Amino acid sequence: MKTLQIKTAQNVNIKFTLASVFQRLSAFLIDNIIKFAYLYFIFEFFNFSSLENALNGDSWDIKAIEALVLMPITFYSLYSEILLNGQTLGKKLLNLKVINVDGFKPSTTDFIIRWFLRIIDFNLFSLLLVYIASLGLSDEYILLVLLFLFGKLIGFFLILFTNKGQRFGDIIANTIVIYLKDEVKFSETILEEIKDSYKPTYPSVVKLSDNDARIIKETFNNAAKFNDYNTLIKLRSKILEVTEIKSVHKSDKEFIDTVLKDYNYYTQSM
Repeated sequence: MKTLQIKTAQNVNIKFTLASVFQRLSAFLIDNIIKFAYLYFIFEFFNFSSLENALNGDSWDIKAIEALVLMPITFYSLYSEILLNGQTLGKKLLNLKVINVDGFKPSTTDFIIRWFLRIIDFNLFSLLLVYIASLGLSDEYILLVLLFLFGKLIGFFLILFTNKGQRFGDIIANTIVIYLKDEVKFSETILEEIKDSYKPTYPSVVKLSDNDARIIKETFNNAAKFNDYNTLIKLRSKILEVTEIKSVHKSDKEFIDTVLKDYNYYTQSM
C-alpha cells in the first residue's frame, strides 16, 4: 500500500497509509448498495400511484415529491462525511477516512467541494451527453457508450495514477483518503492520564477528531522536548482556529496540555 508522509504546519512529520483504489471502489459499492436499498424500500412500501391520483396529476407537485424522495441519495456522501467525521457508511466499514492534506479534519467547505466535483469524477458523461446531443450525434451509440465509460472512470484513473491517490474533487479540496489499518494504536496515541476528579475547561475540544488530537499531541511533545516556542505558538493558534476556544491560559504549554486532557475527558466519558 502507498504511504504518505505529511509535514504539518508545525513541522512534524506524520505518516499515513493511503487507501487503495480497490478499497475506495469497495466502499463506493457498499454505499451504492445502501442507496439502492433505500430506493427499494421507498418504492416497495409507499404507494406513489395513489399519491399521484390524490394530487390530480399535478406535474409540479409530483416532481417536488420525487426530488424530496431522491434528496437523501443525492446528498448521501456529503452529509455522511460531515456527520461521520470524514466517513460514509462504506468507508466506515472498510476503515477509510477523508482528511485534508495537513492531516486535520477537512472543513465543511472542503467536503462540499469534493462532493460537488463528483460530477466530473464520476458523472462527466452527463455533461458530454448534452454536448454530443447538441451536435446532432445522438445516433452514434458506440461513441455514447465509450463516453459513458470514460466519464465514469475518470475518478478511478485519477485515484490510480496520482501520487496521493486523489480524484479531481480531492485535488481541488486538498483532501486525501487514508486507511486506518491500526485503529487501536491510532486511538491509544491520544490517551492522557486524567484523575477522576478532573474538571474540564474547554468543552469546544469535541470539535477535534482523534486524528487532530494525535497530531496535536505528537507536535506538542516534540516542541516541548526541544523548547520550540515558535511551534507551540503556531499549534496554539491552529487549535484556537479549529475549536473557536476562548483561552483562559496565558502559557502555550498549559493551554495545549489542558486541551489534550479535556479532549480525553469528553471522548472517554461519551
